[in-house]
Amino acid sequence: MNLLLIGFRGTGKSTVGRRLAERLGWTFVDADDELETRLGTSIAAIFAERGEAAFRDQESELLVELLAGTRCVIALGGGAIVREQNRAHLRGAGTVVWLQAEPQCIVERLARDPRTGSQRPALTGLNRMEEVVELLRVRNPLYAESADLAVVTEGRSVDAIVDEIVCFLQTPPRNSS
Repeated sequence: MNLLLIGFRGTGKSTVGRRLAERLGWTFVDADDELETRLGTSIAAIFAERGEAAFRDQESELLVELLAGTRCVIALGGGAIVREQNRAHLRGAGTVVWLQAEPQCIVERLARDPRTGSQRPALTGLNRMEEVVELLRVRNPLYAESADLAVVTEGRSVDAIVDEIVCFLQTPPRNSS
C-alpha cells in the first residue's frame, strides 16, 4: 500500500507528505524533486527546453516506477492527474488524498515559496491568479475523480491535516452490502 498526495501546487503536498511519512514510518518521495534529480535540471527548465509533453512523458514513467514500491508517501506533481493513463495507474495503487486550498491561498503560498520562480513553470500566459483559477477549473474534476479523500489545507496546521489523513487510513471500510 502507498499513500498518494494529489492537488495543485502550493496545497501542501510536500510538507504534509514528509510529516505523514514520518508519522507512519514510511518512505517519502516528492515526485517533482525526484524527477529533477534524475534529469539534472529544474522542471521549469524541462518545460522551457523540451516542452510540457516531454515533461509529462518523464513524469508518467516515474509515476509507474514509484507506484511499484510499498509503504511510500508520494507527493505527485500538480498536473500528474491530467493524463488519463496516470489516473488509471493511481486506481488501486493505494489511498489517494487530494489536498485542497482556495486560489487566493495558493497564490499567496506560491509567492512565499522561493522555488516558484526558478523551478515552477508558468503553464499559461495568464497572471498567477488567473492561471491558478483556470487550471483548477480544468483539474478539480480530475482530482475529484482520482481521490479517496479530500482534505482542505487552508488555515490548518500540518499536524491537523496529518491527523485527519491518519484517522481516515485507520477507519475500516464500510460494507457495501
